[in-house]
Order: sequence, then structure tokens, then C-alpha cells
Amino acid sequence: MKDRSSDQTAPAKQSVLIVDDDPHILEVLEARLSSAGLRVRIAISAREALEILKAHPIDLLISDVRMPGMGGMDLFGEAHAMRPELPVIFLTAYGTIPDAVKAVKAGVVDYLTKPFEGRDLLLKVQDILRTRAPRPTQEALPPLNKVLTGGKSPAMRELYDLIERIAPSDINVLILGESGVGKERVARLIHERGPRRHHPFVVVDCGSTPTGLLESELFGHVRGAFTHAIRDKKGLIEAADRGTLFLDEIGNISAEMQMRLLRFLEDRKIRRIGDLREIPIDCRVIAATNVDLPEEVEEGNFREDLYYRLRVVTLKIPPLRERKEDIPLLAQNFVEAFCESHKLSMAKLPPETVKWLTDYPWPGNVRELKNALEGGVVLCRDGTLRPSELNLPGLPEVRSKGAAASGTEAFSLDESERNAIIRALQQAGWVQKDAAELLGISRRAIHYKIKKYGIEMAGKRSGADESHSD
Repeated sequence: MKDRSSDQTAPAKQSVLIVDDDPHILEVLEARLSSAGLRVRIAISAREALEILKAHPIDLLISDVRMPGMGGMDLFGEAHAMRPELPVIFLTAYGTIPDAVKAVKAGVVDYLTKPFEGRDLLLKVQDILRTRAPRPTQEALPPLNKVLTGGKSPAMRELYDLIERIAPSDINVLILGESGVGKERVARLIHERGPRRHHPFVVVDCGSTPTGLLESELFGHVRGAFTHAIRDKKGLIEAADRGTLFLDEIGNISAEMQMRLLRFLEDRKIRRIGDLREIPIDCRVIAATNVDLPEEVEEGNFREDLYYRLRVVTLKIPPLRERKEDIPLLAQNFVEAFCESHKLSMAKLPPETVKWLTDYPWPGNVRELKNALEGGVVLCRDGTLRPSELNLPGLPEVRSKGAAASGTEAFSLDESERNAIIRALQQAGWVQKDAAELLGISRRAIHYKIKKYGIEMAGKRSGADESHSD
């Protein structure tokens, strides 16, 4: 059991405990952290570490995962019971990454894969100690079910629990879900509840940015790198330094960009276009997509190594049709918010409207529900919001007539979705880009669905934005 620091007279030193059964690793880490002005205590076993925790104030615990006798997970359990607020970083070999991911879900702040750069560990340690020192209490943060505008279904409760567990860590997260389910909102919540919340949250829309521009947007360029590069430009990755980089619609990037992103995730360094200098970047990466990435990997369209780098932890947001019990609460919350923002008297949601909302398949998910209710609030008469005022396909009387004839719902999900797309196209003058925005889905998604349902585009006006059908 040792206690060393570079300056014994320095006041209010923060204390770090390192636990590893390899004396060489202990020696190297001790020297690196002590030189940064930290008070370092070391232990060669989990049992020895617990004794130190009982006897001394510790601000951060760094532990190996696999050790003889008591391992890192058991040490974490004991330390957490003793000091619930103590942040923990795991050191893990590549083969024990699943153990580290499991630990993160249990509450560990972060992990590093061996071999690692001492500088990377020092940056993580300094960031955690800096953000944890003035850390607001959990009570200062609103409950997730309030921030996400309600949702009491089992799937959403599980999602809330995962967000709370992974947010304090620094690991990469992959968010899966259909268009309109709220992937960016979830990414923001992870950032706002994490150690980087006081630093930038930078959004990169990989789906709508042309491939030729995406490289410059992400990595930046130097003056003269190409035509019209009249000045140096900082890329979005560099702008996210110390914060969070959110890569939306990651499944749409080209093979070349996949390679460059993989290199950045491995080295945490970038090079602007036309520059020889490498710039180190410290940021958390959260990616999102509405495509089936495992299938894309299987078909050779997406790099398997990049996929595994991105999906250290995966969050799947369920579509609205799979959590219908949440719709009444979501609808009420949206109506109240829109009445307040538009300075209107509070609109009522009668039972028949709530039932119709619950029965509707919502191909555009929460975004479509939100847009429909905002329009309905403005259009409703007598302070009562009726289904006919929601500007959605499938009037209640048609649905009920079909249900009476068949004993089931009038439309299949596919038929309802097809009708919704046709109505949106008609309202948008057959401009696919505008129809996609009305539905709350991507241009790529609406183009795919038009082909899927065999929707004739004969009504499309001459010259109507064919370039947006890709």
C-alpha cells in the first residue's frame, strides 16, 4: 500500500486509487498521474484496495478487470456499496470488453482497452475529476419520463434505465430506431447527463450532407486545399473536442468516410484536408441510424470493424405503434404545450379522439404525432380536438365500418402507411422532400416506401424536384 504525489505541500490534492496485479502497470500509471499533480495510492489486489477505501478519501478508482481472487466487477460492487458516488474506470484487455460494457451498464464511468496511451488515461481522469467535483445532484436533473414528454410502457422504462446508466460514462453509443422516434433527443439527454455536459454537443447529419462535402464538414480543411478553400476551416469533429459528437444517420456514409471515421475512432486524431499536421481530439461519439446495420455489414455495405467501434452500447428506441399505451399521455402533453405556445385556451381530447390516436399506426412515429396535434390544436373548434381536425388519413367512420365488416381493424399497417404517404405527397404537391418533412421521415425513407407500395407519381407536377428522390 503506497501513497505518492509530486508535491506534498500542494493543498486540496485530488486522490486516485489504482488497482492492478501487474506491478509494472502500477509503476507506470503512478508516475504519469503523480506528475500531473494528483495524489496517487496503489494496490496490487482488490482486497488491498478495499482497505484503502475504508481508510482514506478517494476521488477516483482505476481498476483492472481481471485479477486473481477478487476481480474488478466484484471490487466495483463492494466499492459502490461503500461509496456510491465514487467514479470508477476499468482497464481491460480486448478480450474482456464485454465485461467492461456490462460494468458500464452497472454504473462504471468508463473503461480503457489495453494497450492504451498514458495521455488518454490522464485526459479521462482529469475530465472526470473536473466534472465530478462540482457535479450537480441527481435531484437537480428532471426525471427522464418528464423530459421525454411521458411514456410509461415497459420498453420506455427500460430505455430510461439504460440512459441513466450509460450517461455518466464516456463510451460510444449506437442508437437505433425508425425515423421520428427521437434519436437525437435521446443523444442530447445522454450528453446532458454525462461528464461532458458543459462542453459542445455537435450534430452531424450524415444522411443529408452530400458525400463530397461530408469530409470537409467533419475534418475541416486548410486554405488552398481545393478550389474555393480561401481560408482554414475547423471541422465538426474538432468543434466537438471535449464534448460530444453526434453522427446522425451513420448508415448512409460512403466507404471512404467509413475508413476515415474508423481511423479517427482508433487514434482519436484528425488531419484537416490538405494539412500534414494531426490534431488530437477528445470527444464522446454517439451515432444513430434507422437502417439495419447488421444487415448492411452482412451485405458488405458497412464496415464490420467500424460497426463494433460504434456499438459499444446499443440503445433501441421502439416505434410508437409498439408502445400504444404511451400515446394518451404523449398526446395530452403535446396538446398542453402547443396551447400554451400558441396562446390558445386549453383544448380537450375527448375519448373518441384518444382512441383514434391510439389505433392509428403512426408511420412517422412521435414526430408525426407531434405535428398532427400541433395542427389540430390550431384548427379545432369549440376547444375540442376531433379526429377529423388532425389532417391524417383514415377517417374514424371509414375505419369503424371496415372493422365491423371484418371483425378486425379496417386497415393493415402497410395500407395505413401507404395512405399516409399518398396524402402527404398530395399536400406537398408531389415533392418528395416536402412530403418526407410532413411525415417526419428521411428523403431516402420516403423514396423507398414509394417503391415498396408501388405509388404512382403521375400526379407529380412537371420538373418537381427529382433530385430529392435518392
